[in-house]
Amino acid sequence: MKLGRLNTNYWLLLLIVFGGFLIFGFSENVKGPAIPRMQSDFSLDETQLGILLAFNSIGYLVACSFTGLLSSKIGIKWTGIIAFASMAISGVLMYLSASYAFLSASYFLMYIGNGMLEIGLAIMAARIFTKNTGAMMNLSHFFYGLSSAVAPIVASSMMGWNLFGGELGWRGMYLVMLSLSLLPIIPSLMAKFPGDNQEHGERMTLKSFTKDPGAWLIVAVLSFGVVSELAVGGWLVNFLEKAYGWSTDAAAGMLSIFFVFFMGARLFLGPVTDKIGYTLSIIILSAFSGICSLLAIFLGEQGAIWFAIAGIGIAPIYPTVMAMLAKRYPRGTDTAITFTVTIMGIASVVGNLLIGVIIDGVQKLFGNDEESSLLLGLQAGYGFIAAMALLCSVSCFILYRYLHKKNELV
Repeated sequence: MKLGRLNTNYWLLLLIVFGGFLIFGFSENVKGPAIPRMQSDFSLDETQLGILLAFNSIGYLVACSFTGLLSSKIGIKWTGIIAFASMAISGVLMYLSASYAFLSASYFLMYIGNGMLEIGLAIMAARIFTKNTGAMMNLSHFFYGLSSAVAPIVASSMMGWNLFGGELGWRGMYLVMLSLSLLPIIPSLMAKFPGDNQEHGERMTLKSFTKDPGAWLIVAVLSFGVVSELAVGGWLVNFLEKAYGWSTDAAAGMLSIFFVFFMGARLFLGPVTDKIGYTLSIIILSAFSGICSLLAIFLGEQGAIWFAIAGIGIAPIYPTVMAMLAKRYPRGTDTAITFTVTIMGIASVVGNLLIGVIIDGVQKLFGNDEESSLLLGLQAGYGFIAAMALLCSVSCFILYRYLHKKNELV
């Protein structure tokens, strides 16, 4: 009977983790087709768009900074429930938004929920998956890739739906998609979460974590990798529409193909990371992603498929780093994850801002021909995304050498 209860609880936890990543993928990646509509509605230039995404990422960053502490105070169970609820509320507010300021505030709340959810899910997964950690972390994030793959197409289609005598639009689409965040609250209320009522002995402090050079190299690896990963969701549709004149549906389709490769990589490459090692896996995969993105830029429109193929390399970076933190810091995984993801959030803020500034800056620098200068600006902005993936690989190579010398490879 006790074993049956344990199995039931484990399946409830899996439902929350996998379902949480599904919701996370939808909330994060429906913005690709929606952003051009928002930009048009509020007459935003590229820098303002970059500021919007960067400002919203601040909400994510703020959430990352307090979620670890909150989970230690009220438990990871209620932290997750609050995260899901705040995302649903943000959907209502976005539906009501009628100004750039209101939209920014609504997005800010959504990213608060996203940040809490990301930290919460990472902590849950680290506590649950004590065996085959790399494979199970990648499997969890596969569900993020699954929803991300269909999110742009679903969002693009939903915005054109006619309901109640009018078009659903991006506001209605966000309302419907973020309302799904209410569903994982049901199993969350029923499940018992490991670690919420347990003592784990002496735990690693934040001070000791930050004194470890390896920790800072892991932070660099994750930051460069995630900036490159998240930037694709925010900028690929925009790039294809403006650089090559693609329709929103066609551009959203390419973003979905990116996430199909992304999803497949997380499904099939997880066991590979356990077998050949986390650091070596990241070195190879992030370099592959950066090279694919550069190849897509240099080949022009006919090489656009390489933007999607880059998803194979960038997909396993985040879950593999989470597995690395769980294995390297078993007595302080919560602390390690919270700090690492918080710094990653700072990088994401700066990265989104820089992409917008680079696009506008290069466009103005070569502004004699408006069409060609815009193309150069967009290529420079996407080149920055590729460079982040390559820097992820370089950082992990340095981490590999550091850990190898200390005989601490993971």
